[in-house]
Amino acid sequence: MAEAYIIDAVRTPIGRKKGSLAEVHPADLGAHPIKALTERTDFDAGAVDDVVWGCCDTIGPQAGDIGRSVWLVAGLPQHVPGTTVDRQCGSSQQALHFAAQGVMSGTQDLVVAGGSQAMNAIPISAAMYAGQPYGFDNPFNTSPGWVARYGDGLLNQINSAEMIADKWDISREQMEEFALASHQRAQSATDNGWFKNEIAPLEGLEADETIRPTTTLEGLSQLKVIQEGGKVTAGVSSQNCDGAAAMLVASERAVKDHGLKPRARIHHISVRADDPVWMLTAPMPATQHALKKAGMTVNDIDLFECNEAFASVPMAWMKELGIPHEKVNIHGGAIALGHPLGGTGARLMTTLLNALERTGGRYGLQTMCEGGGQANVTIIERL
Repeated sequence: MAEAYIIDAVRTPIGRKKGSLAEVHPADLGAHPIKALTERTDFDAGAVDDVVWGCCDTIGPQAGDIGRSVWLVAGLPQHVPGTTVDRQCGSSQQALHFAAQGVMSGTQDLVVAGGSQAMNAIPISAAMYAGQPYGFDNPFNTSPGWVARYGDGLLNQINSAEMIADKWDISREQMEEFALASHQRAQSATDNGWFKNEIAPLEGLEADETIRPTTTLEGLSQLKVIQEGGKVTAGVSSQNCDGAAAMLVASERAVKDHGLKPRARIHHISVRADDPVWMLTAPMPATQHALKKAGMTVNDIDLFECNEAFASVPMAWMKELGIPHEKVNIHGGAIALGHPLGGTGARLMTTLLNALERTGGRYGLQTMCEGGGQANVTIIERL
């Protein structure tokens, strides 16, 4: 099978809720890293075969195939098509998988993959009532088929995060320690300039504004729980935010024809699913499946990115698979950096790629929990 290479990856800084990027139109938000990609990398944009773009909640200003819109708003050749992918939180990781599959199949040579989410423009609450398949209400309660299979109980991420914390015996204090580490790692990465190569400044914003360097365990302990009788608070949860990221994926032929220098090779791609009521546990079986398919073990992976939708998710995943925290989200995660839903998969890969280059690691593995109880896994080899 043909190889697929990541040539470059770039992202916007992450704008916090009601922050610097709140007024940026979703199409312009997504166009920004694509334009930066074309400016950073010397290739013919007209030779791109497709734009595969992740985005959830494609309503309002994010509707109408935003994967097509972001390319056009970036001012690039209009004969290049674009499509939008929705695999919930894993949308832009799936976009990378589709791009890689197009290249590996030999039907495409240059593909732009990425994703974006303007959560200030389309809040989660608005998306819920528009029919988003997760949230604080059970959107399937009008489906007799769903009720017959899974019942009509509460279906939301908070409840799932609580269930995971209970099953894997994770305390509130342990989750708060994990959250504190996320902010500390993200701030350290910012202070040391480790994000500079991956961020294209936007609207005067040069660094992620979601990080809270003054976070303390005492402060986290004072936050109210979201669900009565539970342990999960806003402090151990990912942040609503705005952000986008884009990657250029190329075949070996495109590398030669365009004189490109690959930064990584796609070593493995897969996706698995688990119980949709538990919703957030799929990274565990998905990672086990991916490592088995790739003929690898946890010890073969130098760095991991597991999305911090809630602290209990990566903590249970690490516990179940025996993965040390020292190898996971070393530049911080979504608790500190934010989780711009459809753009997070591409953001994670952008950060993972740069972290491998900084540390000299060879293999990196990325996974994340996704609505419906799903999880993508991507393993890359740094070149």
